Amino acid sequence: MNTEFDFAASGQRTIELEQQAVINLKSRINDDFINACKHILNCSGRVVVTGMGKSGHIGKKIAATLASTGTPAFFVHPGEASHGDMGMITKNDVVIAMSNSGGTSEVTSLLPLLKRLDVPLISMTGNPKSALATASHCHLDISVEKEACPLDLAPTSSTTATLVMGDALAIALLEARGFTAEEFAFSHPGGSLGRRLLLKVENLMHSGKELPQVTPETPLAEALMTITSKGLGMTTVIDSSGELKGVFTDGDLRRAIDNGVDIHNSNIASVMTPHGKTIGPELLAVEALTVMEDNQITSLVVTQNEQPVGVITMHDMLKAGVI
Repeated sequence: MNTEFDFAASGQRTIELEQQAVINLKSRINDDFINACKHILNCSGRVVVTGMGKSGHIGKKIAATLASTGTPAFFVHPGEASHGDMGMITKNDVVIAMSNSGGTSEVTSLLPLLKRLDVPLISMTGNPKSALATASHCHLDISVEKEACPLDLAPTSSTTATLVMGDALAIALLEARGFTAEEFAFSHPGGSLGRRLLLKVENLMHSGKELPQVTPETPLAEALMTITSKGLGMTTVIDSSGELKGVFTDGDLRRAIDNGVDIHNSNIASVMTPHGKTIGPELLAVEALTVMEDNQITSLVVTQNEQPVGVITMHDMLKAGVI
């Protein structure tokens, strides 16, 4: 073993070769790519992705990306398809088949069956004259000038190009569908991502008896008792019609003391923050978090028709895993 081997140079060379392979894809976003997107958008069934070996590993990731971005998709192993799993493909589906050579026997053996089903076939190959490419309705060229492997054997640049082409398809379809963050969340309900995208303000806010409320005429000392009893470090201030007039927080109390305000002989109107920052109950909790961070505050009043219906705090979002 050469202990003086330049590992850094080898790593940089690999990145440069794969980077170039990706750059070359840009000019291949052509009519076939557009037609592939249209076939998938018009699909009433699912997108079935298949590929053998390294192409199969990439195919699984592409199928997962499609499925999580609004395009129902799953992966079928071509070898298993020849032994029963072909029944998973219906006439309503679209098939994406990938093979760098375009001649992988396990994949090409499926072509007569796909022809009989008369399903749209999208191929990703490095050879536009291959059996797979010529049999497909749309061919996406993922050929590379050189694999990163110095022997030009191990799939490296070619698998990267295939993955990027798959991402290009998925994102084009996502944008065409107008796929939303909330829809994305329904495919990712677990973990912090799902919590950030699914939880709404109304799911976390304190409402009803937990909502602190005083009027502008309320003595400051009495308002402090309300703040203490509700345990949110603040209170809303409402008028006789229930409309929000302001908020009073721990921070307002500190400023009042610094300014020499007489706590026992002042009312809340003289020390409150007029109106204050608010948010609607139907918005995502992560949007409330953004408002808090942008304004360097730790709580928000939740309003409907100018009336407070709840309070959401930074601690609520920390507890729920939104942060």
